Amino acid sequence: MKKILVPTDFSKPAMIAAEVAADIARRSGGEITLLHVIEEASEGSINVEGEATYSGSWEDKIFTAKLIEKAKKQMEKLASDARFADVKVRQKLRLGTPFHGMNAIITENKVDLVVMGTSGRTALEEMIIGSNTEKVVRHSNCPVLTVHNKPASKDFKNIVYATSMDKDEEVFSRIVRRAQQVYDSTIHLVRINTPSNFQRDAVVKKYMENFAKKLQLKNYTINVFNDISEEEGIIYFADSINADMIAMATHGRTGFAHVLAGSIAEEVVSHSRRPVLTFVTKHRK
Repeated sequence: MKKILVPTDFSKPAMIAAEVAADIARRSGGEITLLHVIEEASEGSINVEGEATYSGSWEDKIFTAKLIEKAKKQMEKLASDARFADVKVRQKLRLGTPFHGMNAIITENKVDLVVMGTSGRTALEEMIIGSNTEKVVRHSNCPVLTVHNKPASKDFKNIVYATSMDKDEEVFSRIVRRAQQVYDSTIHLVRINTPSNFQRDAVVKKYMENFAKKLQLKNYTINVFNDISEEEGIIYFADSINADMIAMATHGRTGFAHVLAGSIAEEVVSHSRRPVLTFVTKHRK
């Protein structure tokens, strides 16, 4: 958690995410990169940093130049905000689409963690921000912490780790353990029983205990929760123990396989009022 990326559109959800990221940076000794991506009016433009070099009408160029100037002022104001006191903050401005801008920075800067809001103030912002969040959750090669509302506590003492006990979760388990170390947390391992995917408690709990030991988890609880769907079960279980964060791995698949696997994490991110930490595992063949 040394390099933390905070995409921002300067909305309230983005500001909440920035505040959470600042707290993580202080605890982990990390630095924050604030990123704002401007969607330019002209077609055929390329992602740039600093100056805009693209084709288009003079009206488009003037309009985009004004957006860049406005964004620079907003970024400077945000970076100097008191919430970033004692935290190293970098600023990046890009032209292009939000998802590709975020993805490029993640790769170029070898980002360790993305912290971002999940919704906007209006129906249009909700659609745009939600869509980009979903893409980042599905495709990012680093962990993503999504924040819907201002957390009741930034001291994440109780972390729900929703697991399918897949062997591919080894990398993600290290990420969860790192979060546990930073916050001195208790991990609540949970497996959701659904009508279409049901297993006896005794069998599941024994398997989960072996899974926890194999991953060298410490200070954890074992839980089996019954619900109609996995996403609802994860959210309701987190509510039942008043969790501070939900952590879950997802497979970055496409097509029908994505509908079966990836959508669970995206549904939890969309509907949970609690911060959700996700990570795309590399599916082994």
